[in-house]
Amino acid sequence: MRNAEFDKEKVLRSAMNAFMHKGYTKTSMQDLKTATGLHPGSIYCAFENKRGLLLAALEQYRLDRKAEFEQFFSGTQPTLINLKAYLDNVVAECVSCDSSQACLLTKALNEIAEQDDEIQQIISDNLSMLQQALAEKFEQAISEKNLSSDKDSDHLARYFLMGIYGLRTFAHTHPEAKVLEQLAEKLFHDICI
Repeated sequence: MRNAEFDKEKVLRSAMNAFMHKGYTKTSMQDLKTATGLHPGSIYCAFENKRGLLLAALEQYRLDRKAEFEQFFSGTQPTLINLKAYLDNVVAECVSCDSSQACLLTKALNEIAEQDDEIQQIISDNLSMLQQALAEKFEQAISEKNLSSDKDSDHLARYFLMGIYGLRTFAHTHPEAKVLEQLAEKLFHDICI
């Protein structure tokens, strides 16, 4: 049997969008066929099943989010300014997203992580990696003397991560953009004081 040729990243990003839109359980193979352009046989051949496609999509999501995060710190601005830009980007995502869209990690965590230990571990690992990356940035901001040296970078990272995922979850209640922006400002202010 010959392997189908396709742009794997494009297919995984399309699958991500389908899973974020409807959730894992409600996303049918027909939805995935429509989203990815692959026939079910090709999906099964490449990913074994729908769950395998979700696992691959979660890995692509991690890679995409990691690259996006790193872009905020590629310039010469102080780290604290870059952290604020990253937070502003999270708020912009929350404001601009269709109400049916969600962070793939949040959607998977809320829907299936409790029933699937492997998926729960992948989500936990992804969040731990982001927390570690944030801790490194807070440590850098401390070394740049833009945060007090008595701050605990690990605690700041956990608090910031909690705030980000709180904003993403709260965004599903459809608050005004100004409300999300004010909450993000408060989060950032609490970190800086």
